[in-house]
Amino acid sequence: MLYFPNAKINIGLNVVSKRDDGFHNLSTLFYPLQLCDGLEIVENGLDHTRFTQSGLIIEGNLTDNLVYRAYQLINERYDIPHIDIHLHKKVPFGAGLGGGSADASFMLKALNEMFELSICTQELIDLSLTLGSDCPFFILNRPSLAKGKGEVLALSELSLSGYRLVLINPNIMVSTPEAFRYVTPHDPEISLNDAIKLPVKEWKQKVKNDFEKSVFSQYPAIQELKEMLYAEGAEYVSMSGSGSSVFGLFRIDVDWNRDAFDPSYFVWEEIIK
Repeated sequence: MLYFPNAKINIGLNVVSKRDDGFHNLSTLFYPLQLCDGLEIVENGLDHTRFTQSGLIIEGNLTDNLVYRAYQLINERYDIPHIDIHLHKKVPFGAGLGGGSADASFMLKALNEMFELSICTQELIDLSLTLGSDCPFFILNRPSLAKGKGEVLALSELSLSGYRLVLINPNIMVSTPEAFRYVTPHDPEISLNDAIKLPVKEWKQKVKNDFEKSVFSQYPAIQELKEMLYAEGAEYVSMSGSGSSVFGLFRIDVDWNRDAFDPSYFVWEEIIK
């Protein structure tokens, strides 16, 4: 069976407060993209499970990967047959796009479907949360306002249908703990839930990513991307998550010049459906 774990962007990201457990309370909106990895799963009839990958290279032991850990979670509970897993990686790492979390969550959903385990959505969400704070979003995979560590979700009616999204990653990997280190938690002047109800062209001053200040100071190339996308005519531009990807929302009738950007950068463009 073949699955396509898709990336997401963060529209707004407010670091609201520090929690007693050492984490932070956040407010953000997760929005799914068409950009995706490929995940293939087949029964192998062997006495062990095999995991291979292609595309972007995953460093380290593959058995430490979230996809394999998701398989282990299911296997420990349901003793499923051994399988061959192949992950084709396209979504950049450390890019604020949730690629690893998507792979893990889709693995849970795929095994549930493939072996007819009848695991309910809430249980899948609970299992995914043990793998990562933003994994539950990919179980639902619909625009969602997120609070807590990113796991408290409420479906959102926001639609960007008809916009052209241009996403650029400058091949910089930003450490999330490092990004958090320089952020001062605070309540935003206007709640994200209220801000996203404004027209997109008014988001520039209202829908903020609190990580931008600290990340831009460490990686000026990421800030430059934001400025360039605005110069190309985007109505709204933001860094996604804790970086390093930057996305711009363009009206369909606005052309942008891809050649203005470094050809070594990862560039993704889609018309949002």
